[in-house]
Amino acid sequence: MNLIESIKQSSFFPLFGFDLNFDNTVALDLSGNNEKLCEVDYNDTTALHDYIFNLIGKGNSEVGIGGYMEHRDWYNRSDHFAGEEPRTVHLGIDLWASAKTQLFSPCAATVHSFHDNDSYGNYGPTIILEHELNGVSFYSLYGHLTRNSLSDLHGGKRLETGESFAEIGSPPTNGDWPPHVHFQIMTNLLGNSGDFPGVIEASKEDEFRLICLDPNLFLRFGTTT
Repeated sequence: MNLIESIKQSSFFPLFGFDLNFDNTVALDLSGNNEKLCEVDYNDTTALHDYIFNLIGKGNSEVGIGGYMEHRDWYNRSDHFAGEEPRTVHLGIDLWASAKTQLFSPCAATVHSFHDNDSYGNYGPTIILEHELNGVSFYSLYGHLTRNSLSDLHGGKRLETGESFAEIGSPPTNGDWPPHVHFQIMTNLLGNSGDFPGVIEASKEDEFRLICLDPNLFLRFGTTT
């Protein structure tokens, strides 16, 4: 049985401690095709915060959700994503929620690595967990956390299913983004520790789609692609 089939046949603890559904979430379009978002000053974190959390509030929701393989223009706010070909394709799912929201391990894990990636626009405090299903290892990444989330960690620390292990950070500590967690699943860390690209060049999308699985396999909100 391959990893994706193993994941589909397994059950997971909700990342926020409660199931995400159409009553408590709102799907957000943060792509370059969203004309209203293009009117927001990407360099103004407060303006981004107001735009996102106003949408969450209008939907009487608790969480804004979306972003897997989404093409986004706003990464030009930071040199972190610059290059000969700018990085624009988002590899995880973002869950936008209040700062200090607790995160729970979706399944049994060990702490692989952690680091405060503290440059502007980056992840800020980041944790990578290692999991195993039917003898196959894979990894989950959580970015934009509080610094306190890193204070009681060590490589190899064991986490049980449903154990609280981190909380959502706030700007500027979290890379200077509105509060959210970047949740990403990787089959291979490509030699990385405490960090892994969360945004890649459009030319590498097909390559990274094989490495970074749809996190909705775990969240199970709506239809998993």
